Amino acid sequence: MAVHEILAATNAVVTLDVAIPGIVWPWLVTINMWAKSIGTGVIFMLFLLLRKHPEQAGSLRFPTTVVSIIFIHLFLLFTLADLHQPFRMWHIFFYPHLNSAITIGAWMATVFVGLLFLLAFLSFIKKDNAAFDKTLTWVTILAIPVTLYTAALMSQCTARELWQMPTESAQMILAALLSGSAFMILLGGSKLNYEAKKTLGVVLGLSAFMSFTLYMAEYIFGPMKAEEVAAVLEYIKGDGPYTVMFWLGQWIAYLLPMLFILLSRASKSESILKLAAILALAGLWLVKHVWLMIPQLLPMS
Repeated sequence: MAVHEILAATNAVVTLDVAIPGIVWPWLVTINMWAKSIGTGVIFMLFLLLRKHPEQAGSLRFPTTVVSIIFIHLFLLFTLADLHQPFRMWHIFFYPHLNSAITIGAWMATVFVGLLFLLAFLSFIKKDNAAFDKTLTWVTILAIPVTLYTAALMSQCTARELWQMPTESAQMILAALLSGSAFMILLGGSKLNYEAKKTLGVVLGLSAFMSFTLYMAEYIFGPMKAEEVAAVLEYIKGDGPYTVMFWLGQWIAYLLPMLFILLSRASKSESILKLAAILALAGLWLVKHVWLMIPQLLPMS
């Protein structure tokens, strides 16, 4: 046997495709998804406000950019913390596998962060609103795949029928719209008039309604799709360990905000609208956490 063949044999790497028992993606990933939704969602809402209410939203250019930078870095921090080998993160950039969702997501998030810092420079230092708005268009477009990439990552998991790409993609976009509109209601404060906040309330209410509809569709009709889905959903039905958390999340993130938005429109109360925003942000974490945990509880054997 040749020398190089011996060396190759002694350095062989054996990979086994076996089930890993227990929770692989813990609460760190929940914060990852929650923070990413806010970080991209506020960009969507700033883009909307600058076109519908430019005179009101002008002063929110820099504060919104700072919020997005903070939450995107929280998203990246908790992504790094969850990696089994975080100090090898640089391999993603120097030894990329372009068929991997996490590699593509890392590249997109890096470009996204760079553009956010450009927005901060244009709004705070250069004070060039025209250049900011042009750049914001490209940042908003890039925010779409950045917020969708987690759905692609989850859909690549084998034997996880609940995490299907079409449904998860819709949920990621709706989560960004829900959290983005909620956070902008709170961030706007006295800077936004009632009409601008009403626009954000409409986005929040519709996002909550559509998200709730998707979850109920999975809850009711999911068992018809696959036996594995039926087994997973048992964790949130009856006496399941996540039943209480699931329904708390649905009420806090979706049902109560929808009710409070209707009440705020009837009474023109900004306080009720702010309460709806706070509940939506808190409830979204619960909803995401339950949906992340329950498929991982199902034994793969």
